[in-house]
Amino acid sequence: MDKLIKRQKIRYRIRKKVAGTSTKPRLSVFRSNAEIYAQLIDDTTGQTLAAASSREKDIAAQTAPKIDKSKMVGESIARKASALGITTCVFDRGGNLYHGRVKAVADGARQGGLQF
Repeated sequence: MDKLIKRQKIRYRIRKKVAGTSTKPRLSVFRSNAEIYAQLIDDTTGQTLAAASSREKDIAAQTAPKIDKSKMVGESIARKASALGITTCVFDRGGNLYHGRVKAVADGARQGGLQF
Protein backbone atom coordinates (compact mmCIF):
# COMPACT_ATOMS: atom_id res chain seq x y z
CA MET A 1 0.00 0.00 0.00
CA ASP A 2 1.17 3.50 -0.79
CA LYS A 3 2.66 5.30 2.23
CA LEU A 4 0.44 8.39 1.86
CA ILE A 5 -2.75 6.32 1.60
CA LYS A 6 -1.75 4.37 4.69
CA ARG A 7 -1.12 7.59 6.65
CA GLN A 8 -4.45 9.01 5.46
CA LYS A 9 -6.28 5.95 6.85
CA ILE A 10 -4.51 6.43 10.19
CA ARG A 11 -5.51 10.14 10.15
CA TYR A 12 -9.17 9.23 9.62
CA ARG A 13 -9.02 6.67 12.44
CA ILE A 14 -7.56 9.29 14.81
CA ARG A 15 -10.10 11.96 13.74
CA LYS A 16 -13.01 9.62 14.61
CA LYS A 17 -11.96 9.83 18.25
CA VAL A 18 -10.34 13.28 18.52
CA ALA A 19 -12.41 16.46 18.19
CA GLY A 20 -11.84 19.98 19.46
CA THR A 21 -14.20 22.53 20.97
CA SER A 22 -13.79 26.25 21.56
CA THR A 23 -12.71 25.66 25.18
CA LYS A 24 -10.58 22.59 24.39
CA PRO A 25 -9.40 22.85 20.76
CA ARG A 26 -7.57 20.23 18.73
CA LEU A 27 -3.82 20.79 18.32
CA SER A 28 -3.25 19.47 14.80
CA VAL A 29 0.31 18.85 13.58
CA PHE A 30 1.32 18.58 9.91
CA ARG A 31 4.85 17.52 9.09
CA SER A 32 6.40 17.88 5.65
CA ASN A 33 9.96 16.97 4.76
CA ALA A 34 11.21 20.51 5.27
CA GLU A 35 8.72 22.27 7.55
CA ILE A 36 6.29 21.61 10.41
CA TYR A 37 2.95 23.30 11.07
CA ALA A 38 0.65 23.36 14.11
CA GLN A 39 -2.93 24.64 14.40
CA LEU A 40 -5.45 24.99 17.20
CA ILE A 41 -8.79 24.06 15.65
CA ASP A 42 -12.36 24.38 16.95
CA ASP A 43 -14.15 21.52 15.18
CA THR A 44 -17.64 22.62 16.21
CA THR A 45 -17.38 25.77 14.06
CA GLY A 46 -14.57 24.58 11.78
CA GLN A 47 -12.35 27.55 12.63
CA THR A 48 -8.62 27.75 13.18
CA LEU A 49 -8.06 29.65 16.43
CA ALA A 50 -4.26 29.93 16.22
CA ALA A 51 -1.49 28.66 13.96
CA ALA A 52 2.29 28.41 14.08
CA SER A 53 4.88 27.01 11.71
CA SER A 54 8.60 26.68 11.19
CA ARG A 55 8.23 29.26 8.37
CA GLU A 56 7.58 32.12 10.83
CA LYS A 57 10.29 34.76 10.59
CA ASP A 58 11.73 34.36 14.10
CA ILE A 59 11.90 30.54 13.79
CA ALA A 60 13.06 30.37 10.15
CA ALA A 61 15.88 32.86 10.84
CA GLN A 62 17.53 30.44 13.28
CA THR A 63 20.06 27.92 12.05
CA ALA A 64 19.00 24.96 14.15
CA PRO A 65 18.14 21.33 13.40
CA LYS A 66 14.55 20.61 12.38
CA ILE A 67 13.76 18.96 15.72
CA ASP A 68 14.76 22.14 17.60
CA LYS A 69 12.67 24.27 15.26
CA SER A 70 9.75 21.91 15.92
CA LYS A 71 10.08 22.55 19.64
CA MET A 72 10.04 26.30 18.94
CA VAL A 73 6.82 25.84 16.94
CA GLY A 74 5.26 24.11 19.96
CA GLU A 75 6.29 26.96 22.25
CA SER A 76 4.96 29.51 19.74
CA ILE A 77 1.53 27.84 19.51
CA ALA A 78 1.40 27.66 23.32
CA ARG A 79 2.09 31.42 23.58
CA LYS A 80 -0.66 32.16 21.06
CA ALA A 81 -3.07 29.86 22.93
CA SER A 82 -2.39 31.51 26.27
CA ALA A 83 -3.03 34.91 24.66
CA LEU A 84 -6.46 33.56 23.65
CA GLY A 85 -7.03 32.19 27.16
CA ILE A 86 -6.71 28.52 26.15
CA THR A 87 -4.94 26.24 28.62
CA THR A 88 -6.00 22.74 27.52
CA CYS A 89 -6.25 21.02 24.14
CA VAL A 90 -6.38 17.57 22.54
CA PHE A 91 -3.37 16.45 20.49
CA ASP A 92 -3.79 15.27 16.90
CA ARG A 93 -0.57 13.80 15.53
CA GLY A 94 -1.99 13.76 11.99
CA GLY A 95 -1.21 10.14 11.18
CA ASN A 96 2.47 10.49 12.07
CA LEU A 97 4.19 8.49 14.76
CA TYR A 98 4.49 10.24 18.14
CA HIS A 99 8.24 10.46 17.74
CA GLY A 100 10.88 12.91 16.60
CA ARG A 101 9.56 16.24 15.32
CA VAL A 102 5.92 15.54 16.20
CA LYS A 103 6.92 14.74 19.77
CA ALA A 104 9.12 17.88 19.85
CA VAL A 105 6.07 20.03 19.00
CA ALA A 106 4.13 18.39 21.83
CA ASP A 107 6.99 18.88 24.29
CA GLY A 108 7.39 22.52 23.28
CA ALA A 109 3.65 23.13 23.71
CA ARG A 110 3.75 21.52 27.16
CA GLN A 111 6.71 23.70 28.13
CA GLY A 112 4.76 26.73 26.93
CA GLY A 113 1.91 25.87 29.28
CA LEU A 114 -0.60 23.87 27.21
CA GLN A 115 -2.04 20.77 28.85
CA PHE A 116 -3.15 17.67 26.94
